[in-house]
Amino acid sequence: MSTLWQAVGAEWGKLWSVRSTWWCLAGALVLMVLSALTLGGATATEALREGDAGVRVAAGEPVVSATPFVQFAMVAAAMLVITSEYASGSIRVTLQATPARGVVLAAKVLVVGPVMFAAGVVSGAVAAAAVHVLLSAEVFGGLVVTRIGELVPDLLGAGAFLALVSMMTVGIGAAMRSAAGTLTVVFMLLLGLPLLLLMTGAPPALEASLRFPTFAGLAFMGSTANMTGGPIPYSAGEGLAWLLVWTAGALAIGLAVLRRRDA
Repeated sequence: MSTLWQAVGAEWGKLWSVRSTWWCLAGALVLMVLSALTLGGATATEALREGDAGVRVAAGEPVVSATPFVQFAMVAAAMLVITSEYASGSIRVTLQATPARGVVLAAKVLVVGPVMFAAGVVSGAVAAAAVHVLLSAEVFGGLVVTRIGELVPDLLGAGAFLALVSMMTVGIGAAMRSAAGTLTVVFMLLLGLPLLLLMTGAPPALEASLRFPTFAGLAFMGSTANMTGGPIPYSAGEGLAWLLVWTAGALAIGLAVLRRRDA
C-alpha cells in the first residue's frame, strides 16, 4: 500500500508540473461557462418568443447540457498523463521506480479521477452562477431559478461523469500509447460511433448508440436537452452502470497491454 501512495504522490507532482494540465483545465472552465450561457440563453429566448413567461430555467440544466462539450478538454488532460510519458520516453523511469505496472496505472487513475471530478464541479458552479446572472437580466425577464437542492446534484453528476470519462481515457491511453491514437479512439467512443449509429435510424442501432459513454452520462445526469430530442429512455442508475462498464473495460484493456508490452 505504501508503494501505491508513493506512486500517487509522484503522479500528483507530475500532473501539476506541466503547463498542459493548467491550460486544459482553464479551457474546460471557459468551455463550460460559454456553453452553459449559450444553452441557457437559447432556452430563455425560445420561452420569451413563444410568450411562455411562466417558464423558469434551472441554473443547473444548462451546465448538465454543456458537459458533453467540456469532456474533450478533460480528455486532453487525462490523455497526456500517460501518452506524454511514452512520447518523451520517461515511462521507462516511471516503471523503473515502480515496477508493478498495475500500481502505476492505479496511481494515475487515483490522481486523474478526483482532479477531474473537482474541476467539473468547480467549473459547473462557476457556469451556473454565470447563467443565473445572465438570465436574471431584464432582457431575459428573470427566467431563471437557482435552488441549491437541485443544483448540487447537477454539479456532482457533471463532476462524476467527467471523472469517469477521464479515467476511461487513461485506460485507452495505456493501450494506445500515442496521443493521436488515444484521441481518435476516445472521440469515436464518445461521439463518432454513437452518432453514426443514430444516423442509421435502425432501432437496434439506436438502442446500441444510447449505451455509449456520452449518452450514458446524459442519462446519469438526467439531461433532457440532448441529441435524441428528449430524455434518454433508461434510468440514471443504468446510465451510471454503463459508464462504469466502459471505464472498467478501458482500464482492463490498458492494464493488459501495459503488462504485456515493453515500455
